[in-house]
Amino acid sequence: MSEPYDHLLGAYARLVVRVGVNVQLGQRVVVRGMVEHAEVARAVAAEAYRVGASYVSIEYVDQHLQRAHVALAPDDSLGTSLRHEVDAINAWKDDDVAVISLTGNPNPTLMDGADPARLAASLPVERAKAAMQVLGADHVAWSVVGAPNAGWAESIFGTPDVERLWQSVALATRLDEDDPVVSWREHLANLAHRRDLLNEQGFDRMHFRGPGTDLVVGLAPRSHWVTAEHTNDAGTAFVANLPTEEVYTSPDWRRADGTLSTTAPFFLQQMNVLVDGLVLELGDGTVRAAKAAAGEEAVHHQLDSVPRARHLGEVAIVDGDSRVRRTQLTYRDMLYDENAASHVAWGAGFPTTIEGGTRLDVQQRIEAGVNQSATHVDVVVGSPDVEVLGIAADGTTTPVLVGDEFVLG
Repeated sequence: MSEPYDHLLGAYARLVVRVGVNVQLGQRVVVRGMVEHAEVARAVAAEAYRVGASYVSIEYVDQHLQRAHVALAPDDSLGTSLRHEVDAINAWKDDDVAVISLTGNPNPTLMDGADPARLAASLPVERAKAAMQVLGADHVAWSVVGAPNAGWAESIFGTPDVERLWQSVALATRLDEDDPVVSWREHLANLAHRRDLLNEQGFDRMHFRGPGTDLVVGLAPRSHWVTAEHTNDAGTAFVANLPTEEVYTSPDWRRADGTLSTTAPFFLQQMNVLVDGLVLELGDGTVRAAKAAAGEEAVHHQLDSVPRARHLGEVAIVDGDSRVRRTQLTYRDMLYDENAASHVAWGAGFPTTIEGGTRLDVQQRIEAGVNQSATHVDVVVGSPDVEVLGIAADGTTTPVLVGDEFVLG
């Protein structure tokens, strides 16, 4: 970057470290990202040391290595998770690590032409499962944040305009405010108010209704709505993703019926395949059919190859007041696009969304209605034309989102 945008990197790192994971004195920090995310990773690492981190490590992955793995590796090595890799993830919990994950696809066309079956088989399921068990239960502080880069900018604008992308990120993450930290505290309080309104209603199910979408999703008996502001096992507050505009819960994986049509393209998690125009049909909580204008074969392979991927793990409400929506961009990055409009996700649910969920083992969570899987794929279904209704156990219907406005309460 160059002036006047390079100052944003420092402000951004402060926000990630002080609000995102809220690094504590003497804490170990792990930053995870791609090699093209190095500029943001280094800034975040330096800021973590400034606030008193004891040790910061950066774990880089290279999409080009993944492409070579998919194309050339022996069949029996696809998706390999080495023991020390899984052990290192499990150690996060024992060490009370703060984990910062960077996103923003730097090579959006790299997997074009790859065999979808081998792509699906290449997913490191055991590593993903271990990470979801530690992070999804909030054993440690964690946050997912964007790392602007040329490839990501080009996928949005058609040109590698990183400075323009930084401007959009600044708006979405409130870096344009005089005091971004204070602004974030006010924003999180507003989301908490919406959370409380939803929990007061005690809805039995949610109904998404609009063009191409007519989906009813049942909630688990013990479920409650939450925001992205969580507390880890050590009692430290953190924000699980920056930006965040959502109020969400995990539905009962056994209760989803109808059709949903996505309203934003997205890259299928870890497979780096663009999916657009996706339509899912669900019955009795299971994805029965999937069609897409682009990426359909990859979707089928993931749904077929990852256990319990055909069940929903999240339902979230986002209205038109979203800062991400105000940027008027489709980011082709689910961290941002899921915070532009309401969405659901297939795959893993969050044990933090049911009473006592973090004390349950995997099978007990499933029995309680919270899906457990080695994947979590958010898909945007909201738009100004999609309304969200809450339905009580007696069938009473209450509008929640109408004309892109949160109207409950």
